[in-house]
Amino acid sequence: MVDDETFETANADSSHTYSVQANALRVGNYVMLKGHPCKVMEVHFFKVGKHGHAKASIVGIDIFTSKKYEDTVPSTHNIAVPFVTRKEYQLNDIASDGFMALLRDDGATKDDLRLGDSSEEVAIKEKLEEMVNEGKVVIVGVIEAMGTEKIVDYREF
Repeated sequence: MVDDETFETANADSSHTYSVQANALRVGNYVMLKGHPCKVMEVHFFKVGKHGHAKASIVGIDIFTSKKYEDTVPSTHNIAVPFVTRKEYQLNDIASDGFMALLRDDGATKDDLRLGDSSEEVAIKEKLEEMVNEGKVVIVGVIEAMGTEKIVDYREF
């Protein structure tokens, strides 16, 4: 048997998620529902039915779009859970196109994040611009999952 096998490719999604048994999910956990990273809002477990499996009914809210997703899976089967990280950056400036100049912990800048066009995000952008123009030091909280980032909160430092 040859031990020098090389693997040239891998599934890109596999690095963004890990598996958990559905019956281990609780409200407040993160889960992939219909391909979207969601925060679990409701989870109900049903007894064994005529097909021999107990079921888990999961309702979640997409962490980026706030859209509601639902799914029902056998409770003993594995379900994908996204790696979700939260980071904080200091806000230096907001460009006219909405991209933000953020300062990382290592002193480098991060310029690839912008607020969207929803009414909620426009209101946050206006408040942040006001705070920066007043010379206040602003810290923004950013959540990241599945290679996507979103500003979720901010505070004055």
